[in-house]
Amino acid sequence: MHAITISEPGGPEALVWEEVPDPVPAEGEVLVEVVAGAVNRADIMQRMGFYDPPPGASPYPGLECSGRIAALGRGVSGWAVGDEVCALLSGGGYAEKVAVPAGQLLPVPEGLDLKQAAALPEVVCTVWSNVFMVSHLRPGETLLVHGGSSGIGTMAIQLAKAVGAKVAVTAGTKEKLDQCAELGADILINYREQDFVEEMERATDGTGADVILDNMGAKYLDRNVRTLAVNGRLAIIGLQGGVKGELNIGALLGKRAAISATSLRARPLGEKAAIVAAVREHVWPLIAAGHVRPVVDREIPMSEASAAHRVVEESGHIGKVLLVVG
Repeated sequence: MHAITISEPGGPEALVWEEVPDPVPAEGEVLVEVVAGAVNRADIMQRMGFYDPPPGASPYPGLECSGRIAALGRGVSGWAVGDEVCALLSGGGYAEKVAVPAGQLLPVPEGLDLKQAAALPEVVCTVWSNVFMVSHLRPGETLLVHGGSSGIGTMAIQLAKAVGAKVAVTAGTKEKLDQCAELGADILINYREQDFVEEMERATDGTGADVILDNMGAKYLDRNVRTLAVNGRLAIIGLQGGVKGELNIGALLGKRAAISATSLRARPLGEKAAIVAAVREHVWPLIAAGHVRPVVDREIPMSEASAAHRVVEESGHIGKVLLVVG
């Protein structure tokens, strides 16, 4: 098969489409013939040498894909060769074939085509696990999403609205904020021109955000805590703004607030399978009903993954950038 390899860390030019050995599904795995994958920030970090795959994972980038089952490993039941699926991966999505633990497979949701489904697994599992399974967002509460026009952000807006929450977002341009509003965002904050702490205080009459989904880390830590409501929950899922920040524990105590920090990639198989099962139960019906959809900015041939990385690094996209095989 062909896959995107990284011989040395570096810029987008480090991504090379070349012939490599086919993967072989182990016990409990299936082999998926990939139709499409999607670009995530973690892929860029891996390319730069800052985010190695966990032990035993494919060395190739790519944390989600869609395609057709080509073979079943020993002990797999409930799936058949030829089934159209999408999958949450620990790596290997930038390839023509990938071996996937059966517990990380999902059927293609009703109403979507096979390529569109590649935009779902990583973002939906990230949002559902952090916003709902960990932070327990409830109807009537307010969710603040940093990077509202990203793949994660566009999905978080829709899922929060689907359960009856109010949604605030930050983004860097009017175009991106307009797209967030079309998806249902109620409070729109241009982080280049406005202070989100002040804007959230004004928009919520001083109450603040019940849940914050944060991709920035250290840079936003203090301001996120100040923005939290009493009993608020801050879910950190990214480190684009650095890894070390000063935490005002007194402010956290005063608000009886909580901070969680999670990633999907290195979790044990059982935890990933539980998240995938919850997504299938709770989110797939919303997609089938037309309440939630993946937002796809563009499709780029997988062999040109370097171009796709440039698009994502320049942050000019809205939603997901797909990598299409063939």
